Amino acid sequence: MNDRPSLTARFGAIPAPVRGAIWATFAACSFACGAALVRYTSQTFHPFEIAFFRNFFGLLFMAPWVFRSGFGALKTQRIGLFSLRAVVALGAMLSWFSALSLMPLGEAVALSFITPIIATILAALVLREIVRLRRWSAVAIGFVGMLVILRPGIAAMDPAAFLVVLTALCFATSSIIVKTLSRTESPNAIVTWMVIYLAPISLVPALFVWQTPSLEMLPWLAAVGAATTLGHVGLTRAYNAADASYVQPFQYATLPFAALIGYFAFAEAPDVWTWVGAGIIAASALYIARRETLAVQDSTTPALPGDGSGTRPPRRRADHSAGPAP
Repeated sequence: MNDRPSLTARFGAIPAPVRGAIWATFAACSFACGAALVRYTSQTFHPFEIAFFRNFFGLLFMAPWVFRSGFGALKTQRIGLFSLRAVVALGAMLSWFSALSLMPLGEAVALSFITPIIATILAALVLREIVRLRRWSAVAIGFVGMLVILRPGIAAMDPAAFLVVLTALCFATSSIIVKTLSRTESPNAIVTWMVIYLAPISLVPALFVWQTPSLEMLPWLAAVGAATTLGHVGLTRAYNAADASYVQPFQYATLPFAALIGYFAFAEAPDVWTWVGAGIIAASALYIARRETLAVQDSTTPALPGDGSGTRPPRRRADHSAGPAP
């Protein structure tokens, strides 16, 4: 008889901040792949049509979970918040896909890094999360890394860059809504409700620019749906394991992933400053992950004899990991 714990059990035993970091990094890789696929398919299709197929195939990919868990898994008392999230997500998707069709992959991804800055501020103001100095430092250092990457043309923003700014605002708002939903709803239900809403809604603008895809292009459109859906699953699980303000700096990892894909798929060779900036960003995220892990360990370490308490007082606020394990 095999007494070894399952992979799921072993993963669940990892400290919540580390699980959040793993899921957030997985999401970053998935989103980078999705962005590259959107860039490629936009050479043939309008971004609005790509958005529809992204949601259509995303719904197909989540259908097995619905059938396995039953429709009762989608039962919710927060349909209004799901509706708001769908509207914000559609705005983000349409503006992001349009920007990717007009800008180089690396530049679009780099500009989108204002999202964590906005989201961290919203997490403090809306969710009342305790954002301590180390988290603010991670965001600030990550922002410095972004400036290192974009130093030649920060002031020269073309219209497509403003689409990225709009995307960042929508993404940041969506992340706060997702974090709020994750306190009571399962990660898979959050993602499924999004594609249930967006599949029919995104069809409306797609009809005005419709071009029937060939059998050769259909798998590429399906891949867009797969990559971006996996990204949302990973990000939702990251929010389920840790605070939104902690998860956000790890989204900077999208940049090195996008740089690699851009180099091999589109012959875009990032300069040395891109890698310097990416290194700064990665270092800031890894540092904050280490500090959060130590904080959780200290909060569960038995106190020294004679201090009159059973455990050390927590150094961080209550864990948000209530809900299903990954």
